[in-house]
Amino acid sequence: MPVRIREATPQDAEAIAGIHVRAWQTAYRGQLSDDYLDQLRVDERLDMHRAALEAPPAEYRMWVAEDSGRPVGFAVTGKSQDADAEDRTAELYAIYLEPDRLGSGLGRELFQYAVDDLRERGFRSATSWVLETNERARRFYEIAGWKADGAVTSERVDCEMRSTVRYRSLL
Repeated sequence: MPVRIREATPQDAEAIAGIHVRAWQTAYRGQLSDDYLDQLRVDERLDMHRAALEAPPAEYRMWVAEDSGRPVGFAVTGKSQDADAEDRTAELYAIYLEPDRLGSGLGRELFQYAVDDLRERGFRSATSWVLETNERARRFYEIAGWKADGAVTSERVDCEMRSTVRYRSLL
């Protein structure tokens, strides 16, 4: 059975929270402290995902990639939250896969599905914030034709401020 991408439902919240934790523990190893990553728990992310799926903000979408009926990745999109965003600018808030799916092409497929949906909904450009040290994610966006637009900020992770860079693409 091929991978299927569909809109997430509240029943997917636990699976999504699990993917979120395992993906962070893999993707950010060496970028964030091992102590921080090792203490991440599914139950701590579950309420956040459940709430977002039960009462999604306007223009918010969460997509699930499933294989044989089991979620193996997710992407979250919506209207950009950046203060300098034009009206029809979207944001890819997150895209994560089960660690054993990295490099399989699934991330690219899920990413393209989410971007196509943004285009169909009338967004004209999209952004995504990436840890400056996350070379794999930066390469992922650059291969897709997205470019760092010069915006840099800091995000608090593990009681430390981490530099993030914004990537942008026209849709």
